[in-house]
Amino acid sequence: MIDIQTFLLALGVGNIAFGLLMAGYMREADSSPPLRYWMWGRLAIGVAQLCWWFAPHLELRLVEALSACAWLGGVTLEIVANCLFFGFGRLRRAVYLFMLPSWMAVGYAVATGASRLQLTELVSFIMALSVFGSALVLLRPRQAPLLQRLIGVNNLLFGLAIWAWLGFAAGNQGLATPALGMAYLAGYVLMIVNGFGFLLLCKQKDDALMRRLATVDGLTGMLNRRAFFERAEGARLLSLRLRKPIALLMLDIDHFKLLNDGYGHGCGDEALKIFADTARGVLREHDVMGRLGGEEFALALPGTALEGALEAAERLRIAVTEAPVLDCAPGYRMAVSIGVVMIDAGEELTAALARADHALYAAKTGGRNRVEVGAPMLRRA
Repeated sequence: MIDIQTFLLALGVGNIAFGLLMAGYMREADSSPPLRYWMWGRLAIGVAQLCWWFAPHLELRLVEALSACAWLGGVTLEIVANCLFFGFGRLRRAVYLFMLPSWMAVGYAVATGASRLQLTELVSFIMALSVFGSALVLLRPRQAPLLQRLIGVNNLLFGLAIWAWLGFAAGNQGLATPALGMAYLAGYVLMIVNGFGFLLLCKQKDDALMRRLATVDGLTGMLNRRAFFERAEGARLLSLRLRKPIALLMLDIDHFKLLNDGYGHGCGDEALKIFADTARGVLREHDVMGRLGGEEFALALPGTALEGALEAAERLRIAVTEAPVLDCAPGYRMAVSIGVVMIDAGEELTAALARADHALYAAKTGGRNRVEVGAPMLRRA
């Protein structure tokens, strides 16, 4: 039957293996601070557990004390990793301060001659509290992703397994029993799930970031050219199936080249950001807008007829003229020219975009800061 010594050896080897696994993962990918803290936490816990296993053979009480402190230090790093991952970075100092009484408790236990089992129970009790706290952080958001909730439930069960072990160990003075063996097994399995779970959370976050970088323009936060064509084409096909109208707009910030040449590209970038923020403030959630390049944008309005499209374009045009004055170019007032067309049934998106571009050109040559309607699609006889 497994005893606590064998269990600690297995935990130590398992945690070190997890730490090395994460180190190998970070060599092949951009490492994030939460994952780095988690890796060092796992390594610290694993090394502490191995030293704890060696301590009786060395007959050095100091080794047990240092192992217990390192064990709690690793737990602290894991808590910090969770705080950083979920955006609670400011809590790091509070976490460190919270763990100080734990180290003091370990020091007091060693100084007062607490037995090895009592010291193990103390560290396990503190670990259970930290695991429960981590579970609350994971389960608190109502809209938390499924993976996050599963890991939160796992942490909750891990904490309960530690409590169960504490109960069995106290009743059997740490002797090997079938119940303790089951508690050890459950704890080890949940530890494995806990480790892989955090790694999967970090990977999920990195994948989401990569998807965002692949679809979103980094400067304005709008869809990039490729993503706009994909989303707009999807909206066009859906409108065709539902027999709903869909409008397409081409937009161009007026005198943008003069702004860039006169005040610098940094000022031009600031103008693009303000334009994007202004547009987001007047558009509907299901409207599709993207930056095609430079100061040129495109906008698809699903379920919108020509009259509604003209109202939306005029509303956007007025909002842009009322946008805040650029600090870098106090003499420049932002304006936008807009070309509007209706996508005909069966018309390709690129063909409609070309018509909208011609309407935009008419708005530019007609005095700028205006909205022009494009010519209807030419039909073959």
